Amino acid sequence: MLNADALSQLRQLKTDIKENKVVFPGTVKATNGRFGFVALDEGRDVFLPPEEMQKVLPGDRVNVTEQEGDKGKIQGVVDELLDSSLNTFVGRYLIKGKGHFVVPETPGINRWIFIPPKERMNAEQDDFIYCRIHRHPIKDGKGQAKILKVLGKPGDTGIERALTLATFDLPDTWPEAVQQQADALSEADIEAHSDGREDRTALPYVTIDSPGTQDMDDALLAEPNATGWKLSIAIADPTAVIEPGSAAENEAFRRATAIYFPGEPLPMLPDTLSTRLCSLMPEVKRLALVCDLQVNNDGSLGAYSFHQAVIQSKGKLSYELVSNLIEGREDDDIKALPDAVANSLDQLHQTATALRKWRGEHALLSADRPEFRLRLDENKRVRLIEPSVQNEAHRLVEECMVAANRCAADFLSQQAKGLFIQHPGLRADRADNIRALLDGYAPDLSGVDATSAEGFRELMKHTDNLSAEVPVKAILSRQLARAELAFDAAPHQGMGLPAYTTFTSPLRKFSDFHVHRLIKAVLWQDAPAELSGEQLAELQTTQIRARQAANSLENWLKSDFAKTLGTEPMTGVISRTVPAGFFVRLDANGLEGFVSCRTLEGKYGFDPVTLRLIHNKNGRIFQLEQPVTVTFADVDEERRQINFKLVSAEEVAATKGTDSEKAGA
Repeated sequence: MLNADALSQLRQLKTDIKENKVVFPGTVKATNGRFGFVALDEGRDVFLPPEEMQKVLPGDRVNVTEQEGDKGKIQGVVDELLDSSLNTFVGRYLIKGKGHFVVPETPGINRWIFIPPKERMNAEQDDFIYCRIHRHPIKDGKGQAKILKVLGKPGDTGIERALTLATFDLPDTWPEAVQQQADALSEADIEAHSDGREDRTALPYVTIDSPGTQDMDDALLAEPNATGWKLSIAIADPTAVIEPGSAAENEAFRRATAIYFPGEPLPMLPDTLSTRLCSLMPEVKRLALVCDLQVNNDGSLGAYSFHQAVIQSKGKLSYELVSNLIEGREDDDIKALPDAVANSLDQLHQTATALRKWRGEHALLSADRPEFRLRLDENKRVRLIEPSVQNEAHRLVEECMVAANRCAADFLSQQAKGLFIQHPGLRADRADNIRALLDGYAPDLSGVDATSAEGFRELMKHTDNLSAEVPVKAILSRQLARAELAFDAAPHQGMGLPAYTTFTSPLRKFSDFHVHRLIKAVLWQDAPAELSGEQLAELQTTQIRARQAANSLENWLKSDFAKTLGTEPMTGVISRTVPAGFFVRLDANGLEGFVSCRTLEGKYGFDPVTLRLIHNKNGRIFQLEQPVTVTFADVDEERRQINFKLVSAEEVAATKGTDSEKAGA
């Protein structure tokens, strides 16, 4: 038995050890295996063995110490949990004997988590469930979960959307205060807010959208003048009826953007506002923030001004109808257009043509890429994927929106603080590879400073039709940085413009909604609009999560549809390359699938400069934009990734021969 002195010495020894122990703060990074890493704040990673990984969750902030493990390898030991960001997650309900568990669908949680009897909500085997961490596993590696909602079973109608919403913590209902605020508004409020605004209800504004669009943000008109055209872009004005700091505005900020999920969008504002009272519906008075601007004959922009107005759209026109009018076709719908509307559409086309010509010469135009539309069946699964044709009417609307947004960016750049979209061009961490690419395959451009706006614009323009051994433009485009929101004006290199913002979609994007507030605060002493740096970062993060959610649901629906492709060879082009293989985008429907190097003969090395896969012995190459023929192989259900198998030229020829024989028979 230890005496008092010995106990005191032991306590002092423990205190000394604790005080002298070196701990490192960091963030837990999971892997597909049972082990993981801690990304230390000082910039290096520490290995976490499986027994330590059991104590933490992906994204946890922890303190770790280092010790020597098996075979002398340094590994981390979790010393303390600082913070856990993983709160909710989705998974499948699993019953094993008397134990009830959730098998998480969240990447990086490679374990079953026990669900106590009181937290099971009558879930059944294989149900998809939405859960909260009920007890963190930091103490003994044995975490617990609580079911918040039973989402449904595999195969249920709409389960894909429900699971996606839960996975990304996206709200599918309106808070009571928001719904009450929306329901309290009526046409009388539109009339009341019309006082003091310019009355433009007699002018021939029209909306141009897809037939099914209900949340119409913009209406257009144009008229000629001595030096070009006066272009007028009327943008829906929800900030007129939504008070600053109100429940509806706070919820719009929390959602950040409408998400256009296949079949059923997730709006940013309640339908009362987005598709009725604020939408620029035809033949009714609507509040608008209008940008009037002079477009010169050469497509350059002249003077511009902003106005608070009341408009009355003279028609909800489809892209197809306007395109037919531009192409000189005549049908009953075109003949029924009022002369003022038809004349304005003609002037709009001329204006947009001049704007596009100027952008092609002085800025950058995005290349037209084939787009596809998912058509869902009654079970909310893909029954058809069809091309979405971009016609002259789409380009007309695009040019008008870009012109109006350029004016907004120019206006805000003169203020102390605005809200802009910056794009730095190429990724800084790829600078050495890009320099090597230009030295080797575009030496005339190797001296261009791609970090400057002028240099980036020159680089992208001169690689458009460059004849080289590798597709230089495609390689550069695969290494672009992400556009970001910022308070200060800076170049948007992807568009080749000195500054850019957007205010043309306030019913769908909170950033546009906020830009409305900023413009009004300056011009009409409206309520000042302020976002903190933390709020800006949160808005950016929410926008990114929304895009990830939309992509996740699309990938799930597409991977299920891919199972119907059969075994027929399909043509496509290589859209992306990675060391493990390459992705192919099919010509017929835009589906992307992966061809693994493991399914190819021999070994391939990856060239980070040209993004090519090169056979180690015979030199066979796979590179971006290369046409290939593939067949459907399978679907990786965990990643929801379509896998293809490469078809050789001999197999393609044999297939064609068989088809010819069948036709001859």
